[in-house]
Amino acid sequence: MGETATRFALLRFAGELSIKARGTRAHFRRRLLQNLRDALAAEGVNARIEVSHERMFVELPGDYAVPSLRDHALTRVFGISSVSLAVRHAVWETEDIVRTGAELFREQVRGKRFAVRARRVGERHTVRAERMEVERQLGAALYPFAAGVDLDAPEETVHVELSAAGTAYFSERSQGPGGLPLGVEGRAVSLHSGGFDSVVAAWQMQRRGVALDHVFCNLGGASHLRGAARVARVLADRWSYGERPLLHAIDFEPVAEAIRAHTETRFWQVLLKRMMLRAAEAVARERRAIAIVTGDAVGQVSSQTLHNLAVVSRATELPILRPLVGTNKDEIIELARRIGTAELSKVVGEYCAMVPRRPATRAPQDLVEAQETRLPAGLLDDLVAKRSVLDLRALDLDSLDVEGLALDRLPPGALLLDLRPVEPYRSEHHPLALHLEFSRALEAYPSFDRSRTYVLCCEFGLLSAHLAERMRRDGFDAWHFTGGQRALMRSA
Repeated sequence: MGETATRFALLRFAGELSIKARGTRAHFRRRLLQNLRDALAAEGVNARIEVSHERMFVELPGDYAVPSLRDHALTRVFGISSVSLAVRHAVWETEDIVRTGAELFREQVRGKRFAVRARRVGERHTVRAERMEVERQLGAALYPFAAGVDLDAPEETVHVELSAAGTAYFSERSQGPGGLPLGVEGRAVSLHSGGFDSVVAAWQMQRRGVALDHVFCNLGGASHLRGAARVARVLADRWSYGERPLLHAIDFEPVAEAIRAHTETRFWQVLLKRMMLRAAEAVARERRAIAIVTGDAVGQVSSQTLHNLAVVSRATELPILRPLVGTNKDEIIELARRIGTAELSKVVGEYCAMVPRRPATRAPQDLVEAQETRLPAGLLDDLVAKRSVLDLRALDLDSLDVEGLALDRLPPGALLLDLRPVEPYRSEHHPLALHLEFSRALEAYPSFDRSRTYVLCCEFGLLSAHLAERMRRDGFDAWHFTGGQRALMRSA
């Protein structure tokens, strides 16, 4: 073909951007352009970007291989509704447009039922070719190579965009996240546990343009921190272009111990949630954030009954944003799969530190406040001041490992404890493994024989690492089997 061709990614703005007032729209586009450049830098691409008519055109270097955009960074920039890998030719006359399109797509439609969709982009007077005429003539040119035309459910769709800059051709659209450009709605902090709910809630708020730092109240030592950081790192690396989110890790074990020692069991969960909100508020005020994001959904657990949510919320003066409040768990998990954190959250989500047998589902406000007076004064302030602050996009996860805690083979004479629930244990376990569920092991280990060597195993390796770390601190010769149950069975 004699015409000059340019290969590029065609990005379409989310619909909300086009309906904003002119000044707001310009501000949002500037921020979107900044975030887009950060996404390209993450892919190692230095590309020219052109903005025109509710679109961005990212000119791709000739040596940059992009077989598909389905999981490219460009499809993970908030404010973008869809992305297409396209080629633009310097042709404007109908005859040239049709001839070029036929050469580009004849092999793609061969043996398939197809449709041609053309549209005009920009001012009408700047484009000479008529949309319907292009569709008719290009369809006729491709028809001899295809199995037929199907305008309702084509196997292949040929898209043509007509503009003053030339004619763009493409065949696929990859969905973007839509929403608003990250950062245009200010900053909040997100209470991050590493489980499904907290990360999906954070992602939902980022999609509405809210930049986030994450506050992690650590109840399980270094192993719990590593698991939660792995999840937060995915959100930072894949979905936070234009920002450098921080993870504020607060040692919350002293808080949990104080609650267990000084308060009534039935109020534990409500008290713990209120303390977490206060910790998040302290971080938010330092970071000049104006709200707190949580993964609460009404009725999901005892601390999330509507009554208890009201009691918990009164622990802070900052607004609490709960984007999942009316969402079902299966919907949350499906979103986690899209985000890319579901498998990692499955590991972190199996840890829970304080689960009373009969929790209060309608905790009275006055009794909860009375319980809080029993807690040591200044405890939370000291823990927040001593927190670790991690730059997630620069984080080396290996630096969070507890050195010398993991094994990949059983030493002679070691006692192997399987910490999983009883049903998975009965279904399959290592021939040398004794069963002791994690929650019971956490209570019982101080009475274990200190002359023995213990190797602990769970489904994915998080709970075993946490308990081994606790036992090691108390003077036991304890290890965890790296890789979890699957790795243990392979070793057998």
